Amino acid sequence: MQYQSQGVAKLYFMAAIGLFIAQIIFGLILGLQYVMGDFLFPAIPFNVARMVHTNLLIVWLLFGFMGASYYLVPEEAGRELYSPGLAKLMFWIFLIAGALTIVGYLAVPYATLAKITRNSLLPTMGREFLEQPWITKVGIVVVALAFLFNVGMTVLTGRKTVVTVVLLTGLVGLAVLFLFSFYNPDNLVLDKYYWWWVVHLWVEGVWELILAAILAFVLIKTTGVDREVIEKWLYVIIAMTLITGIIGTGHHYYWIGTPTYWQWFGSIFSALEPIPFFVMVLFAFNTINQRKREHPNKATVLWAMGTAVMAFLGAGVWGFLHTLAPVNYYTHGTQITAAHGHLAFFGAYAMVVMTIISYAVPIMNGQEAKSNRLQVMEMWSFWLMTVSMVFITLFLTGAGILQVYLQRYTADPLPFMLVQDKIALFYWMRVGAGVIFIVGALLFVLSFLPERKGAAQAA
Repeated sequence: MQYQSQGVAKLYFMAAIGLFIAQIIFGLILGLQYVMGDFLFPAIPFNVARMVHTNLLIVWLLFGFMGASYYLVPEEAGRELYSPGLAKLMFWIFLIAGALTIVGYLAVPYATLAKITRNSLLPTMGREFLEQPWITKVGIVVVALAFLFNVGMTVLTGRKTVVTVVLLTGLVGLAVLFLFSFYNPDNLVLDKYYWWWVVHLWVEGVWELILAAILAFVLIKTTGVDREVIEKWLYVIIAMTLITGIIGTGHHYYWIGTPTYWQWFGSIFSALEPIPFFVMVLFAFNTINQRKREHPNKATVLWAMGTAVMAFLGAGVWGFLHTLAPVNYYTHGTQITAAHGHLAFFGAYAMVVMTIISYAVPIMNGQEAKSNRLQVMEMWSFWLMTVSMVFITLFLTGAGILQVYLQRYTADPLPFMLVQDKIALFYWMRVGAGVIFIVGALLFVLSFLPERKGAAQAA
């Protein structure tokens, strides 16, 4: 059964994909600036491009999570969304606040932006991923509270399922942990200690619950497997996620001035973090193998399977490569970190957002699935983006290994910039893979455009 208020999700999905394309563009700018240092300088300095690139990543994924929630919660709860009007209002507030912040980054120097927004009243700026002015952060809190109220009231006054409980737990955690972005102590060790409470416990904690809930919902709908079976898998995934993810925060505490016991806690528990992602792979493939029907939306099923596999590779395998303290001593902050970050964010979170968009948008347009022609286009977009991201990761990994050896491990280490010159070939190859990636992303967008009648009949 479809609910009229689910249509609110389409606004969020459109914004998410638009911001995703913008993020890729700034990623390509950054890639070129690695090998052409004065590219677009001084109009867009490297530090500004990087700030915009990472901030767009966070914002578009939040739009995706909100859209997914507004779509699946009414269906799971068996009732209309509590307040569609509130959802639309918060959409525009979030979009305008985000757009003005990005314009601020691009229009004026960051120090000037801090003065304009009176950062001295509540100093929160200047930290990676949390560069937003305090006014924007307050806006994010308002949007998050309204969003949680809307989704929470829908769940509380409707049917409760494991999917919605897991989703709501992740969303509450997301909102609560963001409050630590307002805590900016003068002591650098304390600053980094609590900074990870936002960054790590988002992406390696509560976001994983959101990922699991969205993936479970899509698999229930596309495979027809009994809900009880999927719910048992969900319990295992979230238990392992919380156990490993919370204490695994310690792998960020190795070299910031915290007690040495964090080297043991961080190494042991973060080494266990690939387990929930491996369970997710088993969960997805087991569910699809046991399916009770062949869903006509084959592109969605491909995205669901791809999400599980790529999340395991990016967050699990590439995370494990440099998570142990003796290894991290050499690799911390190198291109190996960048390789892990790119594959993990794409595999776990970007792909699950595209999974729910692939499933939900055709239904909101009045069809169970797109035409075969458009599905083939969408599956091409899946393979182009996925394969190019794998190559981006491999190129950055190669650059990182060489960087570690030449700059940190050898008995006669070379200066940073000289090392950068020696690994420039990897950066050029990364740019080439990035061009292919944006082609795949544009194909994804094109696959959702209205089809001409003649073409649709032929398909």
